[in-house]
Amino acid sequence: MAGGLNKLTARGVAGHAVKGRYADGGGLYLQVDANGGKQWIFRFQVKAEADAPLKRVEMGLGGAKKISLAAARELATQHRAMIAAGLNPLEMKRAAPARAQSDKMAKQGRSFEAVASAMLATKDAGWRNDKHRAQWRSTLSTYAAPLSAMDVGDVKTEHVLSCLQPIWTTKPETAARVRGRIEAVLNAARARGLTPEDRANPARWRGHLDHLLPKRSKLSRGHHLALPWRDLPAFMLRLREREAVAARALEFIILTAARSGEVRGMTWDEVDVSQAVWVVPAERMKASKEHRVPLSRSALAVLKMAGEPQPGAFVFPNDKGRAMSDMVFKALFDRMSATGVTAHGFRSSFRDWAGDATNFAREDIEAALAHTIGNKAEAAYRRGDAFDKRHKIMEAWADHCEPAVQCRDTVATLKT
Repeated sequence: MAGGLNKLTARGVAGHAVKGRYADGGGLYLQVDANGGKQWIFRFQVKAEADAPLKRVEMGLGGAKKISLAAARELATQHRAMIAAGLNPLEMKRAAPARAQSDKMAKQGRSFEAVASAMLATKDAGWRNDKHRAQWRSTLSTYAAPLSAMDVGDVKTEHVLSCLQPIWTTKPETAARVRGRIEAVLNAARARGLTPEDRANPARWRGHLDHLLPKRSKLSRGHHLALPWRDLPAFMLRLREREAVAARALEFIILTAARSGEVRGMTWDEVDVSQAVWVVPAERMKASKEHRVPLSRSALAVLKMAGEPQPGAFVFPNDKGRAMSDMVFKALFDRMSATGVTAHGFRSSFRDWAGDATNFAREDIEAALAHTIGNKAEAAYRRGDAFDKRHKIMEAWADHCEPAVQCRDTVATLKT
């Protein structure tokens, strides 16, 4: 068989000018047309069906100007191997574009971006709100962009660090979230069998990135800026000079120690003025649990200024009757020249006041902030919401915030 191969020479291929077909052996031919054009042809025999006779088939391999004699022989060798394996080289060639597209799609399915999208799609039903869903997508598309087109199996520690190091010290809270979300995507890839089960996650913190990045305890924690609790009476005096709806909403936020979003989304249906209680439904709470907020006399006074209750209407609406944006408070602080203050930070002001200036029980203070009890044993025995105790706390807080009642620099320890 060896003697029947490699009959042509490179010089001979270049010199053949007469129309005809010249065999190299093993099914490989150089075909020369009337104009001197030269093409490589591979001839072979296959069966259309198992019991059918052999059928002679020809397939082009390309022009001799682009494909050398050595390259043509390599192609012929590959095709003969296919035939020996029971495959039809012509059918394989015709199916190549479809296989390439399939391979491309498989590759895309392995990209970090594709795995992230698939993971987020499965989590859609469990998101608490659209904002939370958008935050996941935004942080990954913005800060994990260098990983987007990478095969998840190729993502290594240095790639994760390239995403985190630029923001680790300047945006520590964001960086921590990005790291956790990258870790989640790579965990999802492993669960889908796209990476080896025994491969450690390059975005893991403990025992890995904690040795390569500064400890978060040594960084700015990124907490919301808070007004010192002793400055609240003076701040409230300035706030009450303003007539805007945003000012009344902020005053209510301060007096109830509630989250900004809970107050901005508050409707009159949630308020029972006669019982001095505001019931925030579970779907609008961070812990997904209904929360009863006791309303102090000062908080009720703010509601009275907000106008007549209207079923289904927002208590503190914007000009179009919809829930106001959280940006209105930033604008309010700018107008008041209140630098270093955020709406959410007043919860910290309340917590500092309650811890520093009162003897109220810690668990009741945490309940006033709608914080989940971390100790499972404690949570199991604490079935009530300490509403009456919390009502006393909020009245005391309102007294502290009320300029007419409390304008001193110190606060007497309150007794429970």
